[in-house]
Amino acid sequence: MNKGELARSYFLQGYNCSQSVAMSFSDELGIEKDLIAKMTLGFGGGIGRLREVCGAFSGIVFVISMKYGSSLPDHDNKKEVYHIIQDLAQKFTDAQGSIICRDLLMASGLEHRGTEPEKRSEVYYKKRPCAELVFFAANLLQNSGY
Repeated sequence: MNKGELARSYFLQGYNCSQSVAMSFSDELGIEKDLIAKMTLGFGGGIGRLREVCGAFSGIVFVISMKYGSSLPDHDNKKEVYHIIQDLAQKFTDAQGSIICRDLLMASGLEHRGTEPEKRSEVYYKKRPCAELVFFAANLLQNSGY
């Protein structure tokens, strides 16, 4: 199973978009899936369901940060990490039209944010692009060479 299929399977199990992408790289990061799920929970729904930066893309940012980041404030590769994220953001945008959750949802016909999360059902999955976005994001990262 490739990373995209794995990410989509996590999403269909009920994990959010960010968790799904990040968890699909747990083996490469050497971090338990449960810990990744906790660390990325708040990035789902465009960060806390605010519909800002797409959670699938935030999952990419998490993976890149964990792979190449440093805990030191003056580490030498900060520019490199930012460059990688900018490159992947451009590729994501070129393919999907945006890295902004609300734009991606509106392109699918969803125009407003409900006060409560919708129960996941067949209808939920049909009207949202999220399962395909996590598939795309994980495959983009897997195939990017980063």
